[in-house]
Amino acid sequence: MSTSTKLTASKTVSAVYPFSKTALIPSRPEYAPTTPSLSKGKGLMDHLRNTLYTPEKYTMMRTLFSRKSSTQLRVGSIVSVISEQSPTTFTGVLIAIRRRGPDTSIRVRNVLQRTGTEMQFFLNSPQLKEIKVVRPAPKGRMRRAKLFYLRDSPEKMTGLAGGKN
Repeated sequence: MSTSTKLTASKTVSAVYPFSKTALIPSRPEYAPTTPSLSKGKGLMDHLRNTLYTPEKYTMMRTLFSRKSSTQLRVGSIVSVISEQSPTTFTGVLIAIRRRGPDTSIRVRNVLQRTGTEMQFFLNSPQLKEIKVVRPAPKGRMRRAKLFYLRDSPEKMTGLAGGKN
């Protein structure tokens, strides 16, 4: 009933869907070839480190979250996080960076109408689209790596967001 072509390395699958003439059938995704040592579990972390990130996420990780980068994102910066599915952005003070390789995450806090809101974003998540730096952290070194004390004192957070030390 249905006609299909065989999958080759240079061609994509074109198949006729038997129940609809206008249905689009996506081609199969291309996966990295597996080696015998990889199927035994050797070199798995190196393989994941090289293939897990999309190119956009990889450049974001290298520029914003690498400790060796001169343009690294520091705690105390004001960032705007754009999600893939929701039309709104979440803007707030970056209070924590958790560096764990593929599981790296950031925690952003904002206060609206005297209600504190925190969101945690995983950087390798497909839901995360973009991170924009609205204002970098104040000059000098922050005394804490995590600014969780801003939860208890909103006036300090307002001063940090306003650009005062």
